Amino acid sequence: MKNIITKLYKNQSFVYKTFLYILTTVLVVYLFPKGGKFQYEFQKGKPWQYETLIAQFDFPITKTSDEIEAEKATITANAKTYYTYDTSIAERVENDFNEEFNELFSQDSIFETLAFSKLKTKANRLLTSFYRNGVIDTVDDSKTDQLVVLIKDNVERNVSYNGFIKLNNLQNYIKDFVRQEVLENYETQLYSLFFDVIEPNVSIDTKMTNSVLTQELSTIAPTRGNIQEGIRIIAKGEVVEGEKLAILKSLKKEYESQVWNESNYNWIVFGYIILVALALLMLLLFIRKYRPEIYENNNKVTFIFMNIVFMIVLTTLVVKYNANYVYVVPLCILPLILKAFFDARLGLFAHVLTVLLLGFIVPNSSEYIFLQIIAGIVTILTVSELYKRANLFISVGQITLIYIVAYFAFYITHEGGIKFSEVFSRNELGQVHVTWIYFMQFMLCGLATLFVQPLIYIYEKIFGLVSDVSLLELSDTNSKLLRRLANEAPGTFHHSLQVANLAEAAASEIGANTMLVRVGALYHDIGKMNNPTFFIENQATSVNPHDELAPDESASMIIDHVLDGIEIAKSNKLPDRIIDFIRTHHGTSTVYYFYQKAKEIDEDVAIEKFQYPGPIPFSKETAILMMADSVEAASKSLKEPTSQKIDQFVERIIDKQMDELQFMNADITLKEIVTIKKVLKKKLNNIYHLRIEYPE
Repeated sequence: MKNIITKLYKNQSFVYKTFLYILTTVLVVYLFPKGGKFQYEFQKGKPWQYETLIAQFDFPITKTSDEIEAEKATITANAKTYYTYDTSIAERVENDFNEEFNELFSQDSIFETLAFSKLKTKANRLLTSFYRNGVIDTVDDSKTDQLVVLIKDNVERNVSYNGFIKLNNLQNYIKDFVRQEVLENYETQLYSLFFDVIEPNVSIDTKMTNSVLTQELSTIAPTRGNIQEGIRIIAKGEVVEGEKLAILKSLKKEYESQVWNESNYNWIVFGYIILVALALLMLLLFIRKYRPEIYENNNKVTFIFMNIVFMIVLTTLVVKYNANYVYVVPLCILPLILKAFFDARLGLFAHVLTVLLLGFIVPNSSEYIFLQIIAGIVTILTVSELYKRANLFISVGQITLIYIVAYFAFYITHEGGIKFSEVFSRNELGQVHVTWIYFMQFMLCGLATLFVQPLIYIYEKIFGLVSDVSLLELSDTNSKLLRRLANEAPGTFHHSLQVANLAEAAASEIGANTMLVRVGALYHDIGKMNNPTFFIENQATSVNPHDELAPDESASMIIDHVLDGIEIAKSNKLPDRIIDFIRTHHGTSTVYYFYQKAKEIDEDVAIEKFQYPGPIPFSKETAILMMADSVEAASKSLKEPTSQKIDQFVERIIDKQMDELQFMNADITLKEIVTIKKVLKKKLNNIYHLRIEYPE
C-alpha cells in the first residue's frame, strides 16, 4: 500500500492529467443530445450519393415551417369574429323610444288616434329591425359580406356582418324607411326621435374570438401523410428535391428525436466515449510533443480543457433553446484566447478539435464545421498584437465578413442561384427569410467576440497566466518595480533598457514574441537592487567593493542576483513567463573574470563555485535575451570600438555560448542565431558610431 501511495505521489502530475482527461470526456459525452444520429448527409438540389434508401419503419411526413405558417394564415383569415348582443340596452332603448314618441307625437296635436297608432306601429317596426341583430358603433370594412357569430341570450348564431345596423349610417336607414312608408311629412321628427334614443348594443368579444382562434390553430397537425415500412424513399442518383426532400427531412428528424432506449443506450454511449476520448487524446499528445512546457504545467492544461468544455456547453445550451441561433456563439474566442496566452498553432489545433466535437451536436454539421474552421484559420492569421484595440476590431470585422461570405456561398450551392428577393426581404407571411437572420447572427457573433478582452483579464487573475495585454502594462517604465530599479540601480536600469531594445529588434527579425522578450529584458536584472554597488554599471566612484573580497565571494555576490531577482519578482507577483527570463538569462555560464582570478591563487579551484545555477534558456525569447544581455554588457569594455571589433566580439561571445550548449533546449535554429548576430552587430554599430569632433 505504501509503495502504491509513493508511486502515485511521484506521478501526481500524470494522475491529475488522467483524471482531467476522463472527467472532460464524460462531461462532453453527457452534453451530447440523447437521440439518434442520421447517418446520411444530403443537400437540396443535389443527387443522392448513397444506395437506394428503404424505410426501415413507419414514420409520418413532417410539414415544413412554411406549410404550417400557410395553414395558420388560412385559418386566421377565415376565422369568425364573435360579437356580444346586449339585451338590456335594446330594452332600455325601446322604453325611451315609447316615452319620447308619446311626447313628440301627442294625441292632442294634429293627429287623430288612428293616425297616431299607425305611425307608432311603423316606427316600432323600424326600431325592431334595428335591434334584430343589433346596432354596432365601430365599423370594420374588412368584414363586409362575411359571416360573424352573434351571441344573444347565451345562444350563438351566424349572421352576416352587413346585418348589423351601423350607427354612422343611421340617417340612411331612416331616410329609406320614410320613403318606403310615405312618411315624408314626419321625416324631421323621426330623425330627431331615433337619433336621441338609438344606442349601440353589439360589441366585438375579443376574448372569445382569440380563444376560438387559438383552439383552431392548435388543431393544426404537424405532419401530413405517412411512409410505410419497406417503401422506397429515394434511389441512388435521384435529385433531392420536392417531396423526396420533405420525406428525407422527416426521416432525419425521426432519427434525431428517438430517445436512447435500454437496448442501444450503452452501445451509443460507448461509441461517443471512444470518439470524444480520441479527439481529446490527440490534443494531449500534441501538447506533450510540441509544447512540453505547457504539458508539464497542470494549471495550463486545465485552462485549455476548461475553455474547450466551456464552448461546448455554450453551444449545447443554444442548440437546446433554438438550433437556428447556433452561429451566435462566438466560437472564435477559443483560438483567440489560446493564441493570446500560448501560441497560434496550439490555438488552431484546439479550435479544430472543438469544432469536430460540436459536429455531433449541431444541425447541418458539415456546413457548420467548414464555416467554423475557416473562421478559426482567419482568426489565427489576422489577430496579432492583441493589446492594440484597433487590431482586435479589424480582425473581428474580417472574421464576420468571412462568416457571411462563406455562408452565402453555401446558400448559393443549396438554392442553385442568388435570390435577392428572399435574402433581403420578407415573405408573404411577413417573416424575415432565414438567410438574413443568419447574417444578423454573424454580426452578433462578431460583437460577442469583442468580449475576449475582459475575458483575458479574468483568466489572468484566475489562472495566473500572462497575455500581451499584461505584457504591455509590465513594459511601462513608470511601474513601481522599474522606478525602484531606476532609483536604486540606475546603471542596471540603463543596461536593461539597452538590452530590451537589442532583444526586441532581434525577436522581431526572427518572428519571436517581441513584447514578451522586451518585458523579460526590462526585469531580468532586478536582483541587482539588493547589492547595486557590487555591479560595475552602478559604481559611481572608483571604489570597488570586490577589492576587499575573495574571488569566490565576489562570484557568489554576482551569481546571487539571479536568485534575488526571482524572489523580488515573486514578491511583486510578476508572471512566471517573466520570471523565466530572470532564471535563465545567464544559463549555466561562468563568472569568468573571478574564476580566472581564483585560478591565479589556486590552479585546482572548482569551477562549480563560479557557475550560475541555471537552467539554460528553453525558448527563443529567453535565448535571445541571453545573447543580447551578454553582448550589451561586454560592449562596455570595448576601447575605441570599430565596426570590425564589434563584429568580432559579437561572434566570439555568441559562439562561446553555443560551445557551452547554452541553447541546447531552446527552440531556435542556427539560421535564426546567425540572423540575431547580424541584428546585434547592426544595432551596436549604430550605438558606437564615430561622431565628428565639434570645435570648443
